Amino acid sequence: MSSPDDLPRDPAPAPDDLPVPADPRSRLRAADADRELVHQILSAAMERGSLSLSEYEERSGKVVVAKTFGELDDLTDDLPVGQLGVPMPFVGETTVSRVQPASGRSPVQNRLALMSGVEVRGNVTVADTLNAEAIMGAVDIDLREAEFTAPVLTIRCAAIMGGIDITVPPDVGVDVGGWAVMGGFGGKASGPGAPGAPTIRVVGFALMGAVEVKRKERKPHS
Repeated sequence: MSSPDDLPRDPAPAPDDLPVPADPRSRLRAADADRELVHQILSAAMERGSLSLSEYEERSGKVVVAKTFGELDDLTDDLPVGQLGVPMPFVGETTVSRVQPASGRSPVQNRLALMSGVEVRGNVTVADTLNAEAIMGAVDIDLREAEFTAPVLTIRCAAIMGGIDITVPPDVGVDVGGWAVMGGFGGKASGPGAPGAPTIRVVGFALMGAVEVKRKERKPHS
């Protein structure tokens, strides 16, 4: 009769066979700022050619309903994030700019219109970057009454079967440098501004959509 020591034993699991411990971060709830950052990454990947139009649309739709960091990470794990030029926050830092406006208001930095319409207008505060995405929707940006907190404001646009309208006051400098496929990107607003006035750079792309920049006089105060 065989003793217990003579019985065959299962081999010890190889290191590669050991279960991978779950990442606690993947279960944490994501905030709107986290979803907006992923939208920026996807837009930059689309502009660079790392994502096709259909892939961009599919992933953008998933970002809107994502609830955890794990769901967001799945949408960007195969992208060269470090090569896309998207400013990444440091650990413990929010995606809100560190520029401190005189009014104390938080700068508007992101607007997403997904089969809807959103706007930026009135007495709002802007920092050095504003991301605008219109996916089968419309983004209306009116900066005539805005509080500028940086010498250069870069508006990064992504218009996919949608439209982004940007209205600026007559005294700012404007530099438009985007591209369009089966759409339009531009306007007649490009040109220098008054001495000391901020400059607005409009970059990005329009795919079967349009980005238009125009100058208008400020509304008279009553």
